[in-house]
Amino acid sequence: MGQLRTSPPPPQATELRRWQLADPADLRGLRASLHEALTGEELPAGSHLDEVPELIALVASELATNALRHGIPPTIVRLLAADDRFILDVADHDLSSIPELADTRPMGAGGRGLQIAQAVSLDVGWYATETTKNIWAAFPRR
Repeated sequence: MGQLRTSPPPPQATELRRWQLADPADLRGLRASLHEALTGEELPAGSHLDEVPELIALVASELATNALRHGIPPTIVRLLAADDRFILDVADHDLSSIPELADTRPMGAGGRGLQIAQAVSLDVGWYATETTKNIWAAFPRR
């Protein structure tokens, strides 16, 4: 298995919004709330997101699901802004494991959240604080 680059997000990044998730049921509201944080508008039921908000919501769902499934709650999802980028930062409280890319699993076996993040974002990294393990992904800010 491959490892992600160890690096915090840019130090000049400012937090725009934060969500705390305790279980998978909390993922439902994350998508609409992310849309509102990114666009300033509510997402009507049945509507689709524009490309960048859609990719951020996809990666947020994947990384938060991984954190809820394999980490220690609560999962903290933060939306940051730095220069020309949005940065999604997802944290859990399991400091005993290192994020690894599931590059040997067959398609459909799950565990591809980090690969999806790498495929659709500008950059992906991870870092640890005294209490959390964080994975972040950067997206263009248009």
